Order: sequence, then structure tokens, then C-alpha cells
Amino acid sequence: MSYITKLNYDEALPENQEAFRHEEEVRGKPSNMKATLLHSVPAHRAYMEWYPLWNEVKSLLGLRGAVLYAHAISSTNNCLLCTTYFRKALTDLGLTPDKFEITPEEEPIVQLGYAAARHAQPIDPALWKTLKARFSERDLVNLVAFAGLMVATNLFNNLVQVDVDDILTPYLPQGAVAEEADVS
Repeated sequence: MSYITKLNYDEALPENQEAFRHEEEVRGKPSNMKATLLHSVPAHRAYMEWYPLWNEVKSLLGLRGAVLYAHAISSTNNCLLCTTYFRKALTDLGLTPDKFEITPEEEPIVQLGYAAARHAQPIDPALWKTLKARFSERDLVNLVAFAGLMVATNLFNNLVQVDVDDILTPYLPQGAVAEEADVS
């Protein structure tokens, strides 16, 4: 169970209600994470900058590459919510989340995802050389910035123990259970 509840719309301040309505208009019913973030309009706004970078990453890598990248980050960070979200995305792409092949072209991106999730550790110079041969500096900035926001999302979900959304529970990793936090 999450340490912070989802925003109760009826009891929220008008600015939070407005942000909630905007979220519904733009992306549909707020997920558990978004409904939790909506307690703070600035926090919600900051985390929603994930979407423009996600679009850049999808344009750069294609949907499959973007999903593999985000999954590598989230699974390395042990973020149950985000890992499960991207397990669903892998399934939607026709992949088996516990067993799928990564192409040689996708390998450097997945390796960058793993490295990003290890937080501020130097990346193998050979990996940088491979990435720089393939991507512009603008592209690399977008990839690294997206990784930073993905790590921030993982951090928020892990610290708060945001509940896995009901729609995602069929995609939980084998043996994983959305744990309830004891906040007493």
C-alpha cells in the first residue's frame, strides 16, 4: 500500500482539481502514480515532462527500442510499477517479457539503460564510442535526459511504494506481488 494516497479530487484544492482535469483530458484517467503526484501541481508538472522526452526517444529508437530502453532502466532500478508498465508494453509488442531477444542494434541502447540505472557511474568508453557513432549529440542528450527522468520516476514510485495499477497486475513479473507498505 502506498505511503501517500492518491489525490481525492473532491477534497483537493481548486488548482489540484484543475491539474487533475487537465491530466484526464490529455492522457485519460490518471494512473496511481499521477494521482499521487497530483497532490503537488509543480511535482506533477515536472514529472509529466517525461512525455516530451519519451516522444523524442520513440522517434529516435522506434517504439520497440524505446520500450527496451525504459524497461532496462526500470528493471535495473527494481521499480515494480514501471517494470510492470513496460512488461505490458513488451507484451503489446508481441514479446514475452521474461524471454526476448535483443538485436545487436538494440544492445547499446539496453546497455545505456542499465548504466543509467546504476546512477552516476562512469559508462564504458567503448559504449560511448558506439553510441556517438550512431547518434548526434542532441540525440544523446535526449537519451540521457530521458534516462534521468525514468530514474526519477522509478525513485518516486519506489520510495512512495505507489500501488501497481489494476490494469497492470496481469503483467507483474513472475513471483512478484505488489507489496503493501506498513505505515502504522
